[in-house]
Amino acid sequence: MPKIRYNNIDNVSTDKTLKQIRQWREERRRKRKDYSYRVPNVPPRLSYLADNRLETTITWIGHSTFFLQYEGMNIITDPIWAGRLGVEKRIGPPGIPLAEMPPIDLILISHSHYDHLHIASIRKLYRAETRIIVPVGLKRKMLRKGFRNCEEMQWWEELTLSNIKLSFVPTQHWSRRTPFDTNTSHWGGYVLEPALPQNHPAADGGGEKHKLPPNLYFAGDSGYFPGFKEIGSRFKVHVALMPIGAYEPEWFMTSQHVNPEEAVQAFIDVGAELMIPMHFGTFRLADDTAREALDRMEIARAGHGLAQEQIRTLDYGETLIVHPEARSEGQ
Repeated sequence: MPKIRYNNIDNVSTDKTLKQIRQWREERRRKRKDYSYRVPNVPPRLSYLADNRLETTITWIGHSTFFLQYEGMNIITDPIWAGRLGVEKRIGPPGIPLAEMPPIDLILISHSHYDHLHIASIRKLYRAETRIIVPVGLKRKMLRKGFRNCEEMQWWEELTLSNIKLSFVPTQHWSRRTPFDTNTSHWGGYVLEPALPQNHPAADGGGEKHKLPPNLYFAGDSGYFPGFKEIGSRFKVHVALMPIGAYEPEWFMTSQHVNPEEAVQAFIDVGAELMIPMHFGTFRLADDTAREALDRMEIARAGHGLAQEQIRTLDYGETLIVHPEARSEGQ
């Protein structure tokens, strides 16, 4: 039976030829980069995080791994605590040691690449009650690995998990873990919203405003594409976790990774109120540096006239508490 192969919107290709790969390797050997900047680590608020079940929190572990506390659930995105990826050593230690993580209720996987789906990390986090959500095509692999409590989602599909409405949204990327499974599972991001019961005063989107948790958008891995605007048209996004790194050389990476300027534009496209950058400074996946990515992001922010407080860069282990706003659900 032939394998299903998944595509991007408008069938945008991320395929690279051997000639292009060799050209990148030759360019990399000639480059001289300053990799001295390190993302700082701060002591994590372990006692607070262990006890919290009410406030919405965002803690950066590193790369695309966040510890989210949302509507009473402990959530991990794209877990990777690995000390190295192939020949590349991890540049900075995880924001919270794996052994000190609070119990995890939900794990969200954006796609199958090793820097977003690290099986050994998941094994340490997984309990019988832990639910794992993966893109369509990836569930079978997770079941083979022993993760029985796993569900897969297609683009624009919604699930209600306890008090959370979870939506799987498109990205422009690709997937592979072996030479034989390219694009046999999909890729995407997630939008988290409060799941309001029908009798909730804000459920009809009108009338008196009520305090609700912010809607969160985890963008996964993506090149710049029209889907960001469509996500913004379908959802009210308050906080966007947006990748800014692994973009150089841009002639090679542009279809699969946004550069910092594109990340800021994507933040504007989805209409979010706050952007938290990710996917930089943890592993050397491309030729850009963390300092370059942050500096270009800041120039882009100023160029668009965005206020400084609209982009919040976290240190490893830093926790941001996002307070609810007085609003109706439809706003």
